[in-house]
Amino acid sequence: MRSRVLAALLVCPALLLLGAAPPGGGPAPLPARMADTGGGTQLITAAAAKPGAVSGTIAWWDLHGGRWVRAGSAPARFGANGLVEGAARRQGTNTTPTGLYGLPFAFGLLPAPSGTRYPYRPVRQSSWWCQDLASAAYNRWTEPRPADCRAAESEHLVTYRTQYAHALVIGFNYARPVRGRGAGIFLHVDGRGATAGCVSAPADALRRILAWARPGGRPHIAIGTSAGPTAITRY
Repeated sequence: MRSRVLAALLVCPALLLLGAAPPGGGPAPLPARMADTGGGTQLITAAAAKPGAVSGTIAWWDLHGGRWVRAGSAPARFGANGLVEGAARRQGTNTTPTGLYGLPFAFGLLPAPSGTRYPYRPVRQSSWWCQDLASAAYNRWTEPRPADCRAAESEHLVTYRTQYAHALVIGFNYARPVRGRGAGIFLHVDGRGATAGCVSAPADALRRILAWARPGGRPHIAIGTSAGPTAITRY
């Protein structure tokens, strides 16, 4: 009996030590805690502390051997009026839509960074993004601007020389546009402050992301907050 008790005393501390912390010594990577990552092997996360925040962190991740590994990170900026659930967003509110979205293509006034493999469109004088609710081209890139898309209700991309030096289209309200929900939501280079609803990051971060993104990796972007109804882990 005494030998069995002694053996238990010797084994139990080891068992307690093994159970003291999860493997790896910390919380699981953010993508591993999300409900959905889009099904690919690449993911961008853009997270804010709370819905009213105008800044946070953007990170990009690769799935290697079943484990998400962070490839890079940078400060991020959001809409001037914070973040809101994507399905409830309204156009013109200066809010960034939360959710999980595809990234249809990239574009920019500058040439694609070295190593870019993602579809990349050069911005020309004739390049517009239509935001006119009455237009058949609502929430679409157009060259040239169609007659039913008013210039006053659209973005002439070439005029945003800093922000659109490099950018990625965020697939919010893109596949089947709901008029009035919002148009022209991008991941782009920082301007002077908060955005009108896009996600922005420093110019170097955009160059790094474009060189990192691979069409075969099917990258998505998840936008959300640390907790609550718009928590990034819900998407």
